[in-house]
Amino acid sequence: AYNIHVNGVLHCRVRYSQLLGLHEQLRKEYGANVVPAFPPKKIFTLTPAEVEQRREQLEKYMQAVRQDPTLGGSETFNSFLRKAQQVRGQSPGGLGPRSGEGLGYQSCFSPQETQQIPTEEVVLEVLLSNGQRVKVTILTSDQTEDVLEAVASKLDLPDDLVGYFSLFLVRQTKDGAFSFVRKLQEFELPYVSVTSLHNPEFQIILRKSYWDSAYDDDVMEHRVGLNLLYAQTVSDIEHGWILVNKEQHRQMKSLQEKVSKKEFIRLAQTLKYYGYLKFDPCVTDFPEKGCHVVVSAGNNELNFQVRLPNEQIKEGSFKVTRMRCWRVTSSVPMNNGPSGSSPGKSEVKLELAFEYLMSKDRLQWVTITSPQAIMLSICLQSMVDELMVKKSGGSIRKMFRRRVNGALRRSDSQQAVKSPPLLDSPDASWEPMAKLSSKLTSVSLRGISHSSSANDVGANDFHGNYAFEGIGDEDL
Repeated sequence: AYNIHVNGVLHCRVRYSQLLGLHEQLRKEYGANVVPAFPPKKIFTLTPAEVEQRREQLEKYMQAVRQDPTLGGSETFNSFLRKAQQVRGQSPGGLGPRSGEGLGYQSCFSPQETQQIPTEEVVLEVLLSNGQRVKVTILTSDQTEDVLEAVASKLDLPDDLVGYFSLFLVRQTKDGAFSFVRKLQEFELPYVSVTSLHNPEFQIILRKSYWDSAYDDDVMEHRVGLNLLYAQTVSDIEHGWILVNKEQHRQMKSLQEKVSKKEFIRLAQTLKYYGYLKFDPCVTDFPEKGCHVVVSAGNNELNFQVRLPNEQIKEGSFKVTRMRCWRVTSSVPMNNGPSGSSPGKSEVKLELAFEYLMSKDRLQWVTITSPQAIMLSICLQSMVDELMVKKSGGSIRKMFRRRVNGALRRSDSQQAVKSPPLLDSPDASWEPMAKLSSKLTSVSLRGISHSSSANDVGANDFHGNYAFEGIGDEDL
């Protein structure tokens, strides 16, 4: 059996035969020329080395499917992950992911007892930013969109504003703040995701899921949207995510006393780090190896507050439009113990690395070592998606998936901005990326598989950035 992890947390456990069945179904629906090659069957019992090799092959296969715009968004693939999540192991073992867009894989070397989670009506609590708890009655088999719609309905949030918000799995810290584990994905069953962790620190929270503060105007048109945005802004200020000086604090206190929520938000929009998501302290290799850093995501950038070895604090930002590509990798310790021992108990090291256009003629890799690396990757991708929606003249209002005759369907605008294909893909959509080379002088858009990074990995581990702009020093 193989554990499938989503951002470091066990999602489901599947067997080779189940994945082979998924592969055959995808080939039947989309054709052999679209679906990636599947790891071949073996006649004889696999050695431990062969088990690890197969695990790596299956991991790359699942990543390739997930990243493909057609296959990754298909109901066949997402239904497979949802149904698999309803069968959970009683002894989940290690929680360490390997690599890729929110999915990680770790092989199990001993049989695992599993149990079928029955489909039944339950009450799920979803937190709001002000600490209020919204209780919704759902089915254990309800997926993320179902739960989001139930929460919106309970709050009287209009349908056309639901797409501005998302559900996030968070872990509450000792100071009452939240450490973001991940944005709940479309293939997840939120009730199963949170209850299977058996830890009250893990909770589900409703939060806005866009980056451009211009969209605040849409949200503030409605009373409920305004209240949600106001509560989130107040919370971010209280936890120090948004910087406020004494005079600004006095002005905001006055607006709160007058219950002037729109004016409060307008003032907050002018403050540093408004709309940013702050991550836990971690380590980076920029500007030098081993620097401690606090990373924040927002305003189409990653902001670094770096503590240098001499204890000096430096701050800088990396624009998403200057990132040519990025990848998430990790080190998962192999368990070579006897059969029946617990797998993967050691700590897993997760890294996000992105290739950045430092100057007109220089690309450089920057690496962040953090347990939240996949969440960072998801933030980067959602920023790119939002930029591409705006560039195409689309609307964020249309990005929410709707049900048609009982089946989920993406709107055209969201389908158009699905995660871009890999850079070495034979797909025709590679052409716009290749054309960017004409904007660069001495920078070569070499094949991704020939990366100059220290830890070279295969092309399937990279995410090409369609919002990458090869522009000159004057814009740095």
